[in-house]
Amino acid sequence: MIRLGICNELFEGWELKDVCRTVKGLGYDGLELAPFTLAPLITDLSTDRRREIRRTIEDAGLATIGLHWLLAKTEGFYLTSPDAEVRRRTGDYFVALAEAARDLGGSLLVLGSPKQRDLLPGVSYDQAEAYALEVFRRIMPAVGDLGIDLCLEPLAPSETDFLNTCAQAEALIAKVDHPHFKLHMDVKAQSSEADSVPDLIRRHAPAAGHFHAQDVNLRGPGMGDVPYGPILEALVDSGYDRWVSVEVFDFSPGAEETARRSIACLRRELDAALARRS
Repeated sequence: MIRLGICNELFEGWELKDVCRTVKGLGYDGLELAPFTLAPLITDLSTDRRREIRRTIEDAGLATIGLHWLLAKTEGFYLTSPDAEVRRRTGDYFVALAEAARDLGGSLLVLGSPKQRDLLPGVSYDQAEAYALEVFRRIMPAVGDLGIDLCLEPLAPSETDFLNTCAQAEALIAKVDHPHFKLHMDVKAQSSEADSVPDLIRRHAPAAGHFHAQDVNLRGPGMGDVPYGPILEALVDSGYDRWVSVEVFDFSPGAEETARRSIACLRRELDAALARRS
């Protein structure tokens, strides 16, 4: 069954217990965490603090979904670098993030990080793919052993020049060939593709491990022009049964207002899609 979550960076400056109480009160099932909101580096987050964060989330009746914005506000990591040491360090950090996600009670990592995968000068697309494959093939056994899905996010050409479509991401995922390496889908990112978001969902959602919902105006679902009825209908029709997390980039309407309007839209359209299927 599809469950609804929300990403915590929207609640900038809030205490975690207040975030959890608000999110649960609005009807969400889970909270997705950005590592930079927890510590400068995930390796700086102590075992005791991880336990405390997990306890706070679970005591509120929520689930920890996992981690996203994996390399935001970090330095020295780069997925497609020609420097083997940089790639090794980046892969090791992904494993550390997976360990943290497990400790926090989560089940997935969302790998977007466009500025740590852009093609560097002199690096072709095929070379970048080979570098990325090397990293993923090395780390996926460890990530999988932790029970974590690593979900690869295609992003719009305005954000990166490496992995822009679901088809490109799925092709790379197939080459890695690991059951815990999955596709991530995102309404804003997939809106840049030639096909509609509902069509892409019907084609690719069976391979997806996670889904982010927002409007192309960077606000929440129902706060712009993106029609969410066809999107939820496509998710239900495709058999997708994982998390749908609200991820926004324009915080100006306020965290609570954004969270309230977003879940109202998603719940209404999800209920309608399920009713049509019954």
